[in-house]
Amino acid sequence: MLGSGARAAVGRFWAPVVSRLARAGVTPDAITVTGTVGAITASVVLIAHGVLFWGAFAVTVFVLLDMLDGALARARGGGSAFGAVLDSTCDRAVDAAVFGALIWWYTGAGGDRLLALLALVGLVLGVLTSYIKARAEGVGIPCDVGLVERTERLILVLTGTGLTGLGLPHAVDVGLWLLVVGGAVTVAQRVVAVRRGAQGKSLTPSAPAS
Repeated sequence: MLGSGARAAVGRFWAPVVSRLARAGVTPDAITVTGTVGAITASVVLIAHGVLFWGAFAVTVFVLLDMLDGALARARGGGSAFGAVLDSTCDRAVDAAVFGALIWWYTGAGGDRLLALLALVGLVLGVLTSYIKARAEGVGIPCDVGLVERTERLILVLTGTGLTGLGLPHAVDVGLWLLVVGGAVTVAQRVVAVRRGAQGKSLTPSAPAS
């Protein structure tokens, strides 16, 4: 829902930085890897140890940095197929680190198994959401629908985590519940969209079933 608009806004904000990076010869892949390593490190070092506000803040900064890669690729004349795959792979790694850090915290010192379960379900639903789209597009079916995509997932989980770190009771609870419900709706939306788009289509040898 918000992904394209958020990326456009971030792109405008970072435009002067992108120009300097392009002139300096910095590659989009370097930005992708830097943002990913930073976000994963912040998740493991901070969120997983209960430093929720600063952990969420640091992850947000690195996620915004990661959004530079597309703008930088365009400034350099276009991205590469490898860069696109690398970016998607790194996005999944960051998502896993953020939710994994919450699961670690809430099954340990955080002491809330329900929140750990919600984080796990949120992670699984996020993986399914991304996989359905990738698999559908792989067989030629567009699948752009969805109430809660990656941008919304990160907004919900990082806002809830950060506010909880500031002492606001149940903020992460609300964020995770909204994410789980919205994620389930999104998975259902995409399954329905693929079913409709698949009518009259059949798999070919170049598009295996699994």
